[in-house]
Amino acid sequence: MTQSPKSSIQPWKTTGTKLLGDFKIFTVRSDRKVSPRTQAEHDLFVIDCANWVNVVAVTPEQQLVMVEQYRHGSNTVELEIPGGMIDRKDASPVLAGARELREETGYEGENARVLGKILPNPAIMSNTCYTVLVENCRCVHPVEFDHGEDLVTRLVPAAEIPRLVAEGKISHSLVVVALYHFDLWRRRSNLKAPE
Repeated sequence: MTQSPKSSIQPWKTTGTKLLGDFKIFTVRSDRKVSPRTQAEHDLFVIDCANWVNVVAVTPEQQLVMVEQYRHGSNTVELEIPGGMIDRKDASPVLAGARELREETGYEGENARVLGKILPNPAIMSNTCYTVLVENCRCVHPVEFDHGEDLVTRLVPAAEIPRLVAEGKISHSLVVVALYHFDLWRRRSNLKAPE
């Protein structure tokens, strides 16, 4: 692998911040910043929201526990993995992921751990999205939907995931990234899905 030269990009100095709106699940602020290259000041807009977690939950039969739900932004029904915001009461992304999995699907498992993390859109958003893997999942609880959730649980063979992404059946970008983290983990672990 070719090593890239050391970056000469410097952080921009913040000279002021102003809250523009509080919308319960996110806030919008304007930051006044100075370009280190030109010394010009700019107003930049940032969306602050809680960190998120997505859960790749795998059954002993190598099926992924997935959910179908209506998404208001796109006005579509999406096939996704369980996930949601990391609440203040959650001690870690792993515990938040286990909570979201249980609430949305009734499933629990073992050996939960973070597979990766990403910045959903670092150009305008300040949060992090974690991918948590949970193995040997079984349905052991009733679901506990939030008042705004309406979900259906689907078990999808892990071997079908690449085709569903390629065909656009799974199109939520953060879910696709989480599934890529899962694919990388499987490759490193030399795990093959049953044919």
